[in-house]
Amino acid sequence: MSTVWSIVGAIIAIIIAWWVVNVAFSIVWFLVKAVIVVVVAAIIFGLIKQALKSKDKQR
Repeated sequence: MSTVWSIVGAIIAIIIAWWVVNVAFSIVWFLVKAVIVVVVAAIIFGLIKQALKSKDKQR
């Protein structure tokens, strides 16, 4: 009977580990995406600011 419980325990452990790894990867992917968005937004903001600054100098 203990062999059956060992197998059931191993299956439950695999299911829980699969879920935990899935959640961890989702969080990491969200953070990576957020960092990329911030960097791209900063670059675009700088370009827009530079373009508006050069238009003001032309006036």
